[in-house]
Amino acid sequence: MTESAPAPWDPARLPDQSGRTFLVTGANAGLGYFASEQLVAAGAHVILSGRSPNRLAAAHDALEARVPDASVETLLLDVSNAGSIRAAAASVRGGLFKRQRLDGVLLNAGIIHTPRQRETTRDGRELVLATNALGHFVLASELLTTLSKSASRTWTPRMVWLGSAVTRMGAYDPVDIQLEGRYRAWRAYVQSKVVVQALGIEADLRLKDAGVPVESVLAHPGYSIGGRTPRVAGVNEPGAWKRVRDGLQAPIAQSKERGAASLVRALVDPSIAGGEYWGPRHVTRGDPTRQQPSKTSSDPEVRLRIWETCERLSGMEWPFARAARLAGR
Repeated sequence: MTESAPAPWDPARLPDQSGRTFLVTGANAGLGYFASEQLVAAGAHVILSGRSPNRLAAAHDALEARVPDASVETLLLDVSNAGSIRAAAASVRGGLFKRQRLDGVLLNAGIIHTPRQRETTRDGRELVLATNALGHFVLASELLTTLSKSASRTWTPRMVWLGSAVTRMGAYDPVDIQLEGRYRAWRAYVQSKVVVQALGIEADLRLKDAGVPVESVLAHPGYSIGGRTPRVAGVNEPGAWKRVRDGLQAPIAQSKERGAASLVRALVDPSIAGGEYWGPRHVTRGDPTRQQPSKTSSDPEVRLRIWETCERLSGMEWPFARAARLAGR
């Protein structure tokens, strides 16, 4: 007797997430908003984080209007600002929110439309790297012990890193990780995503080696665009021309709502293991499936160099031993 094929992943029918709390960065728009909506609809409590109070409030109101009995709250967090990251993490650790546990973090926030000229943060870090990768390296470190304390026999907390299919388009080995030699907007984006993917893979290996009961998983959304995404007041309001222009890309594109499905599956599907990489079946669109990261981001030497560089740039090391100890490992 042959086994029946598993049912397709349906974002509208997720495994019950009641009693769990997730933090989503960049949750006020795009992928972060729709990932949050899917989690909330499954019963999770979601902490919406972002750097704009007004946009966070709009996302909060939209979720409450679209999802009956939505359990959400907001957290000011600018992932390009180390001080903001540490303050936000301290708020979560300090129990200022409604829930005393943290079951997962979706490291989603980032810059897609990169600046033409190289820009730096107030502490001198290249802006795209700081926003897409380095800030999340710091945030994951700051929240590691909080995540580890939520581990149980039935649940292993997760951090999900937002990669990109564009990393397959070339080697893009980030030797000059801050692009101090020659900056190009496209390279800044692709390199930052190589860094993200390398960190996600390396993090999972180090978590396993240290005996920390937290998983690190990678996901990418394919080619998800606003003009093919449902209108949500204050969150996604594309004009008529954008609808037409994005509609012409239907054969290769999908909505941000569908793109968010890969991220959410990587966060909550119990069949997924740490270190895996998930994205749309047809690379740019489709149901979430397991895939392979680019050779560069999975190269052990590249991963080690990137991890050590991020430690140096951030001035911090992940508290693996303490996280394992607090989890009782």
